[in-house]
Amino acid sequence: MKAENRKPKTGLLLIAHGSRQEEANADLLYVAAGLRAQGWAIVEASFLELAEPGITEGGARCVEQGAEQVILVPYFLSAGVHVLRDLAEARAKLAEHFPAVDFRLAEPLGQHALLLEVVAERVREAVTTNHTNKKMSEPEA
Repeated sequence: MKAENRKPKTGLLLIAHGSRQEEANADLLYVAAGLRAQGWAIVEASFLELAEPGITEGGARCVEQGAEQVILVPYFLSAGVHVLRDLAEARAKLAEHFPAVDFRLAEPLGQHALLLEVVAERVREAVTTNHTNKKMSEPEA
């Protein structure tokens, strides 16, 4: 294969806000494991704040595994200040620290058509199950 036709080795850096509650951070770890199972060789989960690893460490892990291109994937619903400012700044810092690597910031989840399917499925689940309005953390009897 000619060098100019070769695709760069791509890593995925998933980024969530982060929480002091491990259960809240587990969602991102689930997504990371699922993407690895789909065949993505380099997938790292990272957090903006309140949890580890941070974005810088997660980006470095991608590079250490040989990523020539890293896609920063916001696990956020909307393009609020965290995505527009904080993640854009993190992307720029990573690009400065690793100039040979192409860092790109993906869009947040918010207005993707498949998200409508997820929301509709959650509604169908709520309609068809016999749950009361218990808190999610309360075990069912």
